[in-house]
Amino acid sequence: MKRPRELLYASAERPPVATLGVLAAQHVATALALIAYALTVAQIGGLDPETTRTFISATIIGMGVATTLQARGGRTGSGSMLVHMPDPILVALAGLVCAEYGLGGMVVVCMVNGLTALFAGSLVPRLRAVLPPSVAGVVVCVGGLSLIEPALTHSLGVTEAGPNLTDTLLCVVTLTVIMVLSIWGSQVMRLFALLAGIASGVALAAVLGALHGGELLMNTPLLGVPTLVAPSFDVPAGLLVAVALLALMTQLDTFACTVLMQKMNDADWRRADMRMVGGGIRANALGNLCAAALGGYPSAVSSANLALCHISRSTSRWIGLVVGALLLTLAFMPFATLALTLIPASVIGAVGIYAAAYLVVSGIELIASRAMDARGIFMVGLAFIAGIGVMFMPHLADTLPEALQFIGRNGVVVAGGAAIAFNVLFRLGSSQRRAESLHDAGTSRDLAQRITDFIEGSGASWGARHAAIRRATQAALEAAEALHASGKRRITEIRGRFDEFNLDIELLHEGPPLALEAPSTPTANLLDADDAAFEAALERTMAQVSHTLVQRLADRVHADQRNGQSSLRLHFEH
Repeated sequence: MKRPRELLYASAERPPVATLGVLAAQHVATALALIAYALTVAQIGGLDPETTRTFISATIIGMGVATTLQARGGRTGSGSMLVHMPDPILVALAGLVCAEYGLGGMVVVCMVNGLTALFAGSLVPRLRAVLPPSVAGVVVCVGGLSLIEPALTHSLGVTEAGPNLTDTLLCVVTLTVIMVLSIWGSQVMRLFALLAGIASGVALAAVLGALHGGELLMNTPLLGVPTLVAPSFDVPAGLLVAVALLALMTQLDTFACTVLMQKMNDADWRRADMRMVGGGIRANALGNLCAAALGGYPSAVSSANLALCHISRSTSRWIGLVVGALLLTLAFMPFATLALTLIPASVIGAVGIYAAAYLVVSGIELIASRAMDARGIFMVGLAFIAGIGVMFMPHLADTLPEALQFIGRNGVVVAGGAAIAFNVLFRLGSSQRRAESLHDAGTSRDLAQRITDFIEGSGASWGARHAAIRRATQAALEAAEALHASGKRRITEIRGRFDEFNLDIELLHEGPPLALEAPSTPTANLLDADDAAFEAALERTMAQVSHTLVQRLADRVHADQRNGQSSLRLHFEH
């Protein structure tokens, strides 16, 4: 990886102890503020306060285990700073299971979720062809769009009577502090921009009398230990199938977030590291299996924490290790956990607005990182329409079987599934090898245009990187110039091949193979030579320039002759 210059602390760098502690505290506060998803499940399920406390503690343990494994890396983690939060996709379904079967039903839900994710962790790394960066970009971008409605609702305190002025003020102050410090602040201010924004919002809420829950906080024990919960196997198979499908869709989000974190850590990012993606999905699976034993709620990667990495310019995995340790510690401290969950919803909504903006722009960057032809345009466009369509018209899912309605109403799930399906469909009949005859290319200008159109059109069809297409085009044009300058060779055909890691361009031509090591041209006494000698020397020099440029632009150049046909092959690492 090439370290991006805008990062203050990259993935492998360890911040100073004090800075590390404060950065980790920001991530913990952000993740625990999103524990509201699990609290919603407890409310739907009608859990009593003591059972709710156990449920929340078990959920935080799963989040802590998954976050620690992500930062640790290896086969059971991505090796990056990915913080986990309660999975928002499962809220409605988990609430129904909790209401009917209690925490025993949640044990089975978590087990199915974790086992499905383990299966996905082994499968996804083998699906590079159907999971290009554009698919990850669609998931990230639609994920950002899906945050807009809840973020604005919480930020503005929207009710039937309209926006709440106090909540709106809290949101504006919080978001303003975050933006001012992250854009114009010093290096230290940028590190703590989110914490300063949340602290400003909470302080203003206290002044305005908008902080609530003090009595509940005083009645909460300082320490608490979750207990093992016996599973309830009475949960209908149809519900478990829906849980498994939703778990698979959640891993699309894990895939997209892992790719986004890779891109943040590498200035020369080219493609998804599928080994890291598989490790990231397995970390999610193991965290959920740990939560299952205690009757907790499944977790997923937190996009709000990704936005915090962008605000603080810090993606160090050491932060992730400390966050995991803090989450595991706080799981046994209900008093501290509840205190963090009492942060006003409008303050958290301001963080959600920033996260939505960041994810939308990041998704667009991922989509635009590759060239696209009509196939790519339709794949991205139709996936967006499908995902945003169900956001605007959720009643469309009413025609689906009841077990699938939860999936059909989620824009991120629908967009991701549609992007994969359209990518597979539109790739049918698309070859990774292309060729075009150049016998009828009349002039040098016509030949250059034909070569340029072939490489750019093929690159767009293959979804190659823009930088690789530009290099290949420049190298092929210089190679054509070198062949033309020899006076004995005429290009007859151009061929191309692509396999995600390699891009090869081959120029077939008449005459003997091109000598790759052009003879040097002596410059001594060149000005004293007659006109004919000077022009010949100048021609040789220009040919030498083309030779040099070709070998500088391509990673490997090879010239040979087979079955009487000479060729010049240009290889580019993609």
